[in-house]
Amino acid sequence: MPGENLSRDEARERAALLSVDGYEVSLDVRSAVGDTQGEGPRTFRSVTTLRFRCNEPGASSFADLVAPSVTAVSLNGRDLDPSEVFDGTRIALEDLAADNELVVDAQCAYSRTGEGLHRFVDPEDGEVYLYTQYEPADSRRVFANFEQPDLKAPFRFEVRAPEEWTVWSNGAGERADGVWRFAETKPISTYITCVVAGPYHYVTDSYERTLEDGTRLEIPLGALCRKGLAPHFDADDVFLITKQGLDFFHDHFDYPYPFGKYDQAFVPEYNLGAMENPGLVTFREEYIFRGKVTRASYEGRANTILHEMAHMWFGDLVTMEWWDDLWLKESFADFMGAFANVGATRFKDAWITFANRRKAWAYRADQLPSTHPVTADIRDLEDAKLNFDGITYAKGASALKQLVAYVGQDAFLEGARRYFKRHAYGNTRLGDLLSVLEETSGRDMAAWARSWLQTAGVNSLTPQVLLSAEGRIDELAVVQEAAETHPELRPHRVAVGLYRRTGEGALERYARAEVDVDGPRTVVAELAGAEAPELVLVNDDDLTYCKTRFDDTSLATLREHLGSLTDPLARALCWSALWNMTRDSLLPARDFIGLVLRFAGRESGIGVLQMLHAWAESALVHYVAPEWRETGGRLLGEGALRELREAAPGGEPQLAWARFFAAVASGEAELSLLRGLLDGSEKINGLEVDQELRWAFLSPLAAHGVADEAVLAAELARDDTASGKRHQVRCLAARPSAAVKAQAWAQVVESDALSNALVEATIAGFERSSQRELLAPYTEKYFAAIERVWAERSIQIGMDVVRGLFPSLMDSQDTLDATDAWLSAHEDAAPALRRLVLEARDDLSRALRGQACDAAAAR
Repeated sequence: MPGENLSRDEARERAALLSVDGYEVSLDVRSAVGDTQGEGPRTFRSVTTLRFRCNEPGASSFADLVAPSVTAVSLNGRDLDPSEVFDGTRIALEDLAADNELVVDAQCAYSRTGEGLHRFVDPEDGEVYLYTQYEPADSRRVFANFEQPDLKAPFRFEVRAPEEWTVWSNGAGERADGVWRFAETKPISTYITCVVAGPYHYVTDSYERTLEDGTRLEIPLGALCRKGLAPHFDADDVFLITKQGLDFFHDHFDYPYPFGKYDQAFVPEYNLGAMENPGLVTFREEYIFRGKVTRASYEGRANTILHEMAHMWFGDLVTMEWWDDLWLKESFADFMGAFANVGATRFKDAWITFANRRKAWAYRADQLPSTHPVTADIRDLEDAKLNFDGITYAKGASALKQLVAYVGQDAFLEGARRYFKRHAYGNTRLGDLLSVLEETSGRDMAAWARSWLQTAGVNSLTPQVLLSAEGRIDELAVVQEAAETHPELRPHRVAVGLYRRTGEGALERYARAEVDVDGPRTVVAELAGAEAPELVLVNDDDLTYCKTRFDDTSLATLREHLGSLTDPLARALCWSALWNMTRDSLLPARDFIGLVLRFAGRESGIGVLQMLHAWAESALVHYVAPEWRETGGRLLGEGALRELREAAPGGEPQLAWARFFAAVASGEAELSLLRGLLDGSEKINGLEVDQELRWAFLSPLAAHGVADEAVLAAELARDDTASGKRHQVRCLAARPSAAVKAQAWAQVVESDALSNALVEATIAGFERSSQRELLAPYTEKYFAAIERVWAERSIQIGMDVVRGLFPSLMDSQDTLDATDAWLSAHEDAAPALRRLVLEARDDLSRALRGQACDAAAAR
């Protein structure tokens, strides 16, 4: 892996030297089908013609290519010896002319890790499907190029494929003489080029719009998936969201969609949620729902569709110069996903989901030792790969939400419009965006950027309330604090809400004031004289990015009346704050579980409810005192079953509680009920146990030794699909046997035979919280293996193994000491590897502090 790295300094030097006029890429993927020839990886032919200029004739540079072999290289008509100029990752280019033509004929390898050209064989029908995934730097696994975002160029692709296949790329394509040829793209970066090929199921539609100048914009729409998923593919809803998004962004961006067609491919074994390849967006196929899901799943898919669509402007039309400014595209897309969902689709509560789910991701990332400013210091590609995180996405989006509150929505959107027009098909840095926002808002963006984009860490805001003898507010202040490691106090535009119970018992807001919090203590003068509140919410309406804290009165109110809060956003913000307090050892985990058991059944927002289920399970696994874990599990199981039985038949809450019940079921009676629901001997009125729910029920049965290999084989026979195979692999690895764990470990750590999706499934089954004793021997093995795994495997698989197999369930000081010993002994290990271990160590240390807090509460 380290040999494949590229540093920022190398990229800057190359960008200063070269400019690219265009690529012609010819791929022959007919080798994807049939038997392999000889040993080694299955390969395809890749021929690249690369035309570029050099502003210092006679200088040297290099092209990027990761391939098993190179057949021929020519530079300006001069044949070069591949054995002399190609080292496995780079092609040396000496004595460059002012104008150059590089031709590279290579044998590139199909991928099984989701990086490069991924090859998938559908177990259901034996069909082969291909797709590419490149970000940040894997297009060099498919064709020779200059793999950095600021060397943009037009691309022409042609692909030879099996006769019965269809092939898609960024531009419109036609097949002639057995070759698919695609229209030349606009100037784009290498990492957003794309090829999808295979016998995909394809559905078409179109979008039309009259622009302000009277011209007609027509965008051909397409959506594709594997044939096996076609019966489940609700393409009509995908197209509905797509058209609503195109309307919304054209209304707000004043720049017509610039990339011709708009295909959306749902592909198998995908590592990400989606990727914004212009004209051919790729998504993980799990967004096609094989069974009943809640509204939250459809909202999540819509958010992703809109997030990727926003990238057509933020990221594809205008691209960051280097990965330092990755946030320029990801923060905007994350913000725009929620903004457009609320503004254009049926999902009007998307900001609640953002507050509850996306920001939880950011809060966790921003408290790790690896936290970084939104504008990060990305030294190389390994740094870049790890920075697709909650800070770059959700914290950055939160900062933009704060910016909209600061400068106003009109100024913000006008800044975006000028940014697109000024930098179309170019590359930018932070200063380019700030300059247009200063123009449109009249505000000093440099000071805002220093506080919000160029410093790390999350602030906490706590209300202080002083009451008069008459029971009115004498003074209400907001106290701002920061961690010692990141002491920056930021300016926050916040709404402070005051809540009291009505005569009917509803907890409702009766006063609100917006204020600019700046410094350690800010008085909210507008609320002086108001009636005494039972609850003060210092980030009401979720205008800023902070950890919300409560005064004693507010916390006592929530303990008794959280379910009485009538405003769904306020309720979600309170739940989020309580979860942050649990993670920060300010609220015992058993108390949080108690709140979930008491009030979650009254939660009207299905996405919030599902988040509460995830947090409650995390509290049980990581934060409760070990001696209370069995009791907590029993209480959660009983509570989940009670809510399941009381939920309205056939409704979304019933489905959510059924899944949560399966996740926490451990007692004999609970497992017996799950088994009965599977074989039909038990019924819960209105609950349809479809295939996806069957696998959800089988997972705990396998983990507790109730469902053996034969049962799982029979279920796979019933669901002999790619999805079924992943579920079966996870369940097999979950069985409570030392031999099973040893086999799973060997398959993931000692072998590279499994695809990325099956590695992920095996790890998920291996790590079961009820099997701590079985997992104990793997702490030492983990630390002995990870440096070798990092060196030998792709970065994606390396990340999966290092994160997924860290012994987090061995939650003891001994494990913390073992982690520290490895870090001390491996100070020269790859920085990205050390970062992953440091992050896992921090999670473990946080869990131990939480357990101590929980144990103290029982005394």
